[in-house]
Amino acid sequence: MAAIRATPPAPGSAGQPAGPSQARAGAAELIGTFFLVYAGTATAASAHLGETIAGDPADSLAIALAFGFVLTAMVAALGQVSGAHLNGAVTLGLAVTKRFPWKFVPTYLVAQLLGAVLGAAATWATLGNPARTQAQLGATFPAPGVSDIRAVVVEALITFLLVFVIIATAGDDRVTHAVSAPAIGFALVAAVLIGGPVSGGAANPDRALGPMILAGNFTSLWVYLVGPLVGGVVAAVVYDRFVSKTTPPSAD
Repeated sequence: MAAIRATPPAPGSAGQPAGPSQARAGAAELIGTFFLVYAGTATAASAHLGETIAGDPADSLAIALAFGFVLTAMVAALGQVSGAHLNGAVTLGLAVTKRFPWKFVPTYLVAQLLGAVLGAAATWATLGNPARTQAQLGATFPAPGVSDIRAVVVEALITFLLVFVIIATAGDDRVTHAVSAPAIGFALVAAVLIGGPVSGGAANPDRALGPMILAGNFTSLWVYLVGPLVGGVVAAVVYDRFVSKTTPPSAD
């Protein structure tokens, strides 16, 4: 879902084999998306089922923090290998603005979706059948009384927030990499807190689709494809065209 680097590592960098490897980058995207979806959906399903760690059941804040914490960890762990996009909206936004090679896009999209499906499967294995039958494996759907139109707008807005922060921090050489991972994790926490009561706060087509596939419930699927993809691409274009090529004003 994020990107310490906007492109795969340069030849021979960070001890990597010469030349970017689609297989290695795809494996990193699969692993990162797996843990992102597993941590977030397991927490969401536990909260729905009323399972406890100690004391009161996990609540909405715990869900947002789980997604944000694991994203921060995966960005720090895998950014040097694949860029740690972990989100098809990030990959497409970077490709549209020529910050990521199109030839890598299919590999990333397939790896991200497979990682999301496996992450949902791990939630099922961890919490048992009630996680699927009652909690829908943490899948996101519009809240009762919320129209698909309102939900898709919210998904576009929160994905814009996430991708804008990703590109502004991890995709800009003027920003130190030390701040990228926590900034991106915080942005996802905010996105989930904003979108959660309305659309479930996916901000990621893979995070939405993986649990839907295994739960067999595709309610309002288009919301979680169109909203994040549009929001991600628009965020990338806005930063690239209107924000990136400037510096803060200073007094003479």
